Amino acid sequence: MTMLDITFLEQHMQILTGLLPDATSPEAASYILFGSSDIAEDPWSGAPRHRLISHRVIEIPATDMLSSSGVHVTWSTRSFMRMLGDAAIAGKIPAIFHTHPGSHAFFSDQDDANERELARTAHQKGARGLVSIVLGGDGAVCGRIWHSADAYTMADAVQVVGGRYRRDQRYLAKNRVHHHLDRQRRLFGQSFNDNLAPLRVCVVGCGGTGSPVALLLARLGVGHIFLVDKDVIDETNLNRVHGARRDDIGRPKVEVLKREIELMGIGCHVEIAQDWINVARVRDALKASDFVFGCTDDNSGRILINRLAHFYGIPVIDVGLRMVAAAQGHGHDLNGRVTTVVPGRPCLICGGVVNAIRAQEEELERNQPDEFRRRKVEAYVVGAGDPAPAVVTFTTEMASVAVNEMIAALTGFHGANGMIPTRVRRWHVRDDRFLDFKAREGCPVCQSDDSRGAGDVSPFLDMAG
Repeated sequence: MTMLDITFLEQHMQILTGLLPDATSPEAASYILFGSSDIAEDPWSGAPRHRLISHRVIEIPATDMLSSSGVHVTWSTRSFMRMLGDAAIAGKIPAIFHTHPGSHAFFSDQDDANERELARTAHQKGARGLVSIVLGGDGAVCGRIWHSADAYTMADAVQVVGGRYRRDQRYLAKNRVHHHLDRQRRLFGQSFNDNLAPLRVCVVGCGGTGSPVALLLARLGVGHIFLVDKDVIDETNLNRVHGARRDDIGRPKVEVLKREIELMGIGCHVEIAQDWINVARVRDALKASDFVFGCTDDNSGRILINRLAHFYGIPVIDVGLRMVAAAQGHGHDLNGRVTTVVPGRPCLICGGVVNAIRAQEEELERNQPDEFRRRKVEAYVVGAGDPAPAVVTFTTEMASVAVNEMIAALTGFHGANGMIPTRVRRWHVRDDRFLDFKAREGCPVCQSDDSRGAGDVSPFLDMAG
């Protein structure tokens, strides 16, 4: 059975919740176009998943609204036919949305009857399905997709993604006793532990920052973790890769971390890939994740997860450090950075985090090593220099800052806006800086209506190379 997730981008949900100002308002309706994410094999269950991502909200013209009350809303099908045409042109899945102001989110018998006929029409027009969403007066959301006039699949989870992260799950095991998590329940409540258990989190890079991130996530109670790193443990890693031992030298980093998490015995399901992040299996893991932590100094990898956040509505929390040793006349320059990437905020490229030229060199070194060496001799590339300094206390500290941003998204302890866009910690001058970069006008990633919530496109993430 294919599981169904529905993701709403925060800016789209704000439009939709505006249609339900209070419990006494009449029912309201709108249309939505959804991007589609087809996951051939969820890495934790082995089953296929289908994830829908809100791409565009389309208002129903006032001239098409026929009647509404606290218990019903009707409108002309003229705009529905136009919306089906828009969906076909954009290659998206059409959806209808309505509110239940004085009730909770559910599908009534009348909804079933009406949607069955609309689904029949959508199918005849060549749509991949018809999605239906209900927003209740209590703020809960439910959804389903009609595959034909006679069959539909209910969404296993509906999530809203932005600075805050909210998830409505059909079969959430509430109030499950987690004795080892009792102390954090006392701070954030039982719902915090309940919401962590079904989360699926991918950690890209398992070195100085990625290894503590992975172990912290497991200790928190995250139920499903996917670890990605191509490298093996070498002697220089022993100063900062958590869990690594001398007899692990030569062993893949992901295997070391999987072993350490499983030895905790706290029920965290860990899957691993000793590979680059653009291979098919890792792509499925990324697309199936609820959060992605970027813990790599690889510019090429950062470009990929940067686009992933916007195409698939998956929050990315990126960690970086820049450490320069003291030189004559200059002191140490020690900086750590955590940037959160979600649709509606500037991307890593606009923030100056990614070096696109270096990313091209990394791809060349990875895929055409002979050509890379030739160009380096001729001074056309600058990569493969001396390794950067790394100290375990600094890398671990920034890992904690990164995981705290995920906690902020779930709990709002930072405030209503949730995750901080960028925090820079400067140890040498003993301060933190909170940066709010501006998006570059015309940025094809974070300023493009085409990429926001686009889901699957060909080539993957619209990356030609």
